[in-house]
Amino acid sequence: MALLKPFSKLPCLNTANILLVESEEQFQQSLAETLVEETAFTVNVRLAKSLPLPKENEESRPRIDLVVFIINLTSELSFQSAEASLKNLDPGYFLGKVCFMVTNARNASVPTERLDAVRKLAASLHCPMLFAEDQTPDGVTNATERLLAILKVAAGFVPMATALYLSNLTRRTAPPDIEQPSFD
Repeated sequence: MALLKPFSKLPCLNTANILLVESEEQFQQSLAETLVEETAFTVNVRLAKSLPLPKENEESRPRIDLVVFIINLTSELSFQSAEASLKNLDPGYFLGKVCFMVTNARNASVPTERLDAVRKLAASLHCPMLFAEDQTPDGVTNATERLLAILKVAAGFVPMATALYLSNLTRRTAPPDIEQPSFD
């Protein structure tokens, strides 16, 4: 199984490709349908339960501009699947082309340790972490708008902004008590 590489293929004109990875596929489909409705540019959405992607259609697969790991906090399997899938990404993706989207953060039955684990993971990889309400149409729409803002930068549609710049803006996604490497 080969690593998914960000720059192994050429981009398509006015087209952005996003890969939504969710082990349970609850929120994935509604988010994908809303993302495709974008009119300023073409958004191609790929869905996966986990990584690595199958080898069969590797030649016809377009370049993936943004990989979004959707983590349902009420499911331990969801976090474990996302964590295991990260090993199948080329390190180049962690320069602004990976994002975590967390659902069910307001659920009272969610252990705080699970949210802390997701925060630590996002902070250690310098990836944005977004919270989404997956139960209402407005929540899906808001999540879509936030993802599209990141996707535009990752796909190169925003002048004078790069995915690496976006990574630097989102560096402080964890509380200060979580240890982060210092470059001083």
